[in-house]
Amino acid sequence: MILEHSGMGPRIAASARIAPNATICGDVTIGENCAIGFGAVLTAESGPIVLGRNVIVMDTAVLRGVRDAPLVIGANVLVGPRACLTGCTVEDEVFIATGATVFNKAVLKRRAEVRINAIVHLRTVLPEDAVVPLGWIAVGDPARILPPEKHDEIWAIQRALDFPGTVFGAKRPPEGQSLMPDVMARYARALKRWHGEDREIA
Repeated sequence: MILEHSGMGPRIAASARIAPNATICGDVTIGENCAIGFGAVLTAESGPIVLGRNVIVMDTAVLRGVRDAPLVIGANVLVGPRACLTGCTVEDEVFIATGATVFNKAVLKRRAEVRINAIVHLRTVLPEDAVVPLGWIAVGDPARILPPEKHDEIWAIQRALDFPGTVFGAKRPPEGQSLMPDVMARYARALKRWHGEDREIA
């Protein structure tokens, strides 16, 4: 499904292959010889998405461009099944495996690898040729690559990266309180506003 969003429709190279049940929404540019798999979603909600040449987005992957954080992918990149990328920069020849997650404003430098179910946290810079092993977490700039059982070390770095402020424009609440009621109500209204007039064009 190809959708116009906020008056902008996708620009897809003639040589690209789009699976019939993939969803491409809004300000999305798909370069030469790309392939978008079954059930994949590329949505330029509040920021653009740009894919260079020879990018493979496999089945059920989700890519989002967001405000202040376009999603830009270079050339010769694989995005594996069930991967989720939001508002990040992925340089050439990067491998992103099944189930990997890359958050807002992260940068994956050339030839980096993010293996199965690994995470690159927001505002993290992964250097050239770096490898995030299966299920591990990269966090910070420069990135520290840690196993999930090092939660306290990860949190010490992650807290300063300010996920609520970066993603939702909200302040972290005091201990024992939740930002979820306010943020989710605002986010739901924004999604309705952003997508309320989307129009199928192909």
